[in-house]
Amino acid sequence: MLKKHNVDPKQIGLISVSVLGLILLLMYMQGSFEHKVAPGEGKLAPLETAAKYRTAVVASTAIDDMFAWPGTVRSRTVAKIAPKIAARILEIKVNAGDRVSKGDVIARLDDRDIRAKEREALAALAGANAQATRAQADARRISGLYKQEAATRENLDNVQAQAKTAQAGVSQAMSGVNVVRAYLDDAVLRAPFSGVIVAKLKEAGDMGLPGEPVVSMQTAEDMRLEVSVPSSCATRLATGMEVKTRIDILGAEISGKIDEIVPEVDPQTRSQLIKIKLPELKGLQPGYFGWLEQACEQHQALLIPESAVIHVGQLESVKVLAEGNLSLRHIRSAKTFADKVEVISGLRAGETVVTNP
Repeated sequence: MLKKHNVDPKQIGLISVSVLGLILLLMYMQGSFEHKVAPGEGKLAPLETAAKYRTAVVASTAIDDMFAWPGTVRSRTVAKIAPKIAARILEIKVNAGDRVSKGDVIARLDDRDIRAKEREALAALAGANAQATRAQADARRISGLYKQEAATRENLDNVQAQAKTAQAGVSQAMSGVNVVRAYLDDAVLRAPFSGVIVAKLKEAGDMGLPGEPVVSMQTAEDMRLEVSVPSSCATRLATGMEVKTRIDILGAEISGKIDEIVPEVDPQTRSQLIKIKLPELKGLQPGYFGWLEQACEQHQALLIPESAVIHVGQLESVKVLAEGNLSLRHIRSAKTFADKVEVISGLRAGETVVTNP
């Protein structure tokens, strides 16, 4: 037999109120009770005349569209240090990041074969000197005999010619020594200027070959920002033009001057390389990341004074003067240009807005 339960009406009411409260809470969280302001115009009450206010006319102005292109800071003077002779590398005295002065030794090559050739050249020079000394002595002796009429003119001419030939042999031998010593100089690679080693491209024990760099280096001064710019925008640039650059790591905005525009267009990116000379700046280093900021195109923008915009939360509005009366109109703004604001909706060119005193 089923047992009958009595339901308390108070409990039913309490449950109903709880459920209704939960529903209202969910509706509130979804924004069902938020007051949404529709775009458009609302009349100010009471209507006010414009005599008390400063006004400005909404102007349509051509505005440059600014773009920023990334680039890399590089030194104007870059050198790749390579041997002039083929020889094994005995040692490399620098590493990437090292600072060097002009004339410092960068690397040494194996010069044993050249030393042997130097000894041969010096021996040849010694022989040529000995022969020239003997020839000159013979020439002096025959010249004395000729004056005493104890030698013929033909004898004198022969010994003088032999002395000249011997002296030419000395000059030739000396040239040989100089050539070998030039090779010895080439076995020592030196810094052509003061700067920073950028990369070490060979190691001790590698074969050094003419034209194959051992290290690359560049000066720490005379920096340029190199940027690839779309060719459609590069046409607006010219050498000598001052442009705005930015080096983020230094937090610096720098005015640079375009030093070079590479005429060749990259077929893959349709861009041209722009090289911008940078002024001296403490801490500026080759390899830093930078930006070129430059206008590429223009668009027509509606501008009003920034002081004309009224902010209420996220809403923006202005007071519009029409036929001697004021009305409140909601707008949407975009970029700011100095003390002007670009309006993208809510106003038309030629309308009058009130600026705050």
